[in-house]
Amino acid sequence: MLKTVANAALFQCGWLACVLGGDSPWLLVGVAVLAVHLLWISSWAEDAALIIRVTLVGTVLDTLLRNLGVFQFNEPGPLIPLWLILLWATLATTLRHCLAWSARPWWRAAVLGAFGGPFSYYAGSQLAGVQFGYALWPTMAGLALLWAAVFVGLHRLAR
Repeated sequence: MLKTVANAALFQCGWLACVLGGDSPWLLVGVAVLAVHLLWISSWAEDAALIIRVTLVGTVLDTLLRNLGVFQFNEPGPLIPLWLILLWATLATTLRHCLAWSARPWWRAAVLGAFGGPFSYYAGSQLAGVQFGYALWPTMAGLALLWAAVFVGLHRLAR
């Protein structure tokens, strides 16, 4: 139970550091979150492959959304910013730990994804200066549908 609570708290610290810090030395907090997770909560052998896969999937997904004009970042380049890539890595640390309860039945992951995904993007946009390229409510609805599927898929990766 202590490790589950610690996992949730670490994720929140990593989320805030990435979103508020952007591509700055605050990213070291996100790296520290990953290190503490792999040294104390889990292990490299247990979670490293999942962290890498989720980070790659998330980077491709958000880069696609960026290129479709859904997200507009201050940082130039074809890929999403480093802070968002690291955020995907920290999200991966929760799938087998504090968010494991949402894996089964599958609809729990879909409901959590449909609500949590868009609202995380919205909160991040307000704090990190990311703009939505389209109107707010259609963007949120589209992200809800997308994240209902994405979160189910992420839990499948975690199995």
